Amino acid sequence: MEHTVGSATVEENGGVSVVGEMLQLVTFNLGSEEFALDILLVQEINRRVEITKVPKTPEFVEGVINLRGKIVPVLDLRKRFGLVGHEFTAQSRIIVVNIDNRVLGLLVDSVSEVLQIPAHTIEPPPPLVAGIDAAYIKGIGKFEDRLLILLDLGKILSKKKTEDSAIEN
Repeated sequence: MEHTVGSATVEENGGVSVVGEMLQLVTFNLGSEEFALDILLVQEINRRVEITKVPKTPEFVEGVINLRGKIVPVLDLRKRFGLVGHEFTAQSRIIVVNIDNRVLGLLVDSVSEVLQIPAHTIEPPPPLVAGIDAAYIKGIGKFEDRLLILLDLGKILSKKKTEDSAIEN
């Protein structure tokens, strides 16, 4: 599918937005690692708001928030990836994404920036990156002196049907 943005054409290739040969990404941190998501999946970025716990949900489902009258499940990406727990700070954010018409919040340590990187700088992920199963990762992007872990939200959200049903809207 193609969208026109100004004079550029944006193509959605496997969930990564490409402008010409550039990928448009939102970058964020979990611990010392920097991750990235396709900008077209991101609906908004919010400060951490009150999250209501929901019983009998998978551990990585932090709870739900009220986003302008809509109940949105919030996933803790640290827990989803099996990373060491962490207290949330003033820098913590909820990245609200829309994937396959499902609106979800992703709890992250901080949001860095929106950037464009050349598509040719993306490499396939090695089997294990930052302690995260490569199945969750689309690739590793190189930007200046940084490495960005590009996440595959579709796989993060659908590892098991039983877990998936717990986060349905």
